[in-house]
Amino acid sequence: MKIAVDAMGGDHAPAEIVRGAVEAARAYRQEIILVGDRDKILAELGQLIPEQIEVFHAPEIISMEEQPAVAVRRKRQSSIVQAVRLVKEGRAAALVSAGSTGAAMAASLLGLGRIQGIDRPAIAGLLPRSGGVTVLLDAGANVDCKPHHLLQFAIMGSLYAEKILGVSRPRVGLLNVGEEETKGNELTLATFPLLRQAKINFIGNVEGRDIFSGTVDVVVCDGFVGNIVLKSGEGLAMALLGMIKEEVTRSWLAKMGTAMAISALKSFERRIDYAEYGGAPLLGVNGVSIICHGSSSARAIKNAIKRAREAVETGLVSAIRSSIEDSAEHQKVGVN
Repeated sequence: MKIAVDAMGGDHAPAEIVRGAVEAARAYRQEIILVGDRDKILAELGQLIPEQIEVFHAPEIISMEEQPAVAVRRKRQSSIVQAVRLVKEGRAAALVSAGSTGAAMAASLLGLGRIQGIDRPAIAGLLPRSGGVTVLLDAGANVDCKPHHLLQFAIMGSLYAEKILGVSRPRVGLLNVGEEETKGNELTLATFPLLRQAKINFIGNVEGRDIFSGTVDVVVCDGFVGNIVLKSGEGLAMALLGMIKEEVTRSWLAKMGTAMAISALKSFERRIDYAEYGGAPLLGVNGVSIICHGSSSARAIKNAIKRAREAVETGLVSAIRSSIEDSAEHQKVGVN
């Protein structure tokens, strides 16, 4: 299994991307294809190149400022387009990119296509919570959705939680302004009965606080709301960490207490750091595509490669395909 990594995507490319790929190659014995400007990649690799690393030359780069769909069509030799092509041609089993989210989505959609029965792929973000993580989707791919889109998100999110996170019978909740079935806007009111009839462990409406409480494993919403929740969660985590650091430096007594609890504090910092989770899969495309944070560090890239590998090994795409087909057949029977 080879994983294609967009070496030129991200705020710290190619240095951090290459370093993360090397760390993954050594830690997991993972074969990796670094896609991008060959000279720049080789300069970062230096003399000690792991035998699992291969370089594929792609001279063009799509910047964050470019219109994704247009840039993907015009820049066929860009690192993200070529990484997707390697997956499409079977030369790589998955791809990882920290570049423009829009470009990664557009390239994956155009290059890999959608799984039959999926209208809109969704980004599955991971948010730390008590006892593990909560899968949130859509995290920003689709700002406007219809009820059947959210149904598809729920099915895909449930499978991701089960196969990648190892959650048995993941609890799926619909993000709403209240727990009652009668609350919400037109979208949530129409989505609720679809989720209740679906072959998932739907527990009903959930509120924003439930995302972090451990009462739900998968939270479904449109991409507009999901992206705000995701970014708010990241901001809150950073603010909390900053406030804790401020408080522990206020007095010598606090510093002494901190010294005793340093292990717990470091563990807490790792849990709320997005780099710990690597990247978010674009679920619904006909292949494994992992989208990383633009400011991804080497550790984030290393973990994203691990997520991509897990998705391939567990047959995530095939499982989604089978579940969507089963759901469509179930709906036909219900209508008849």
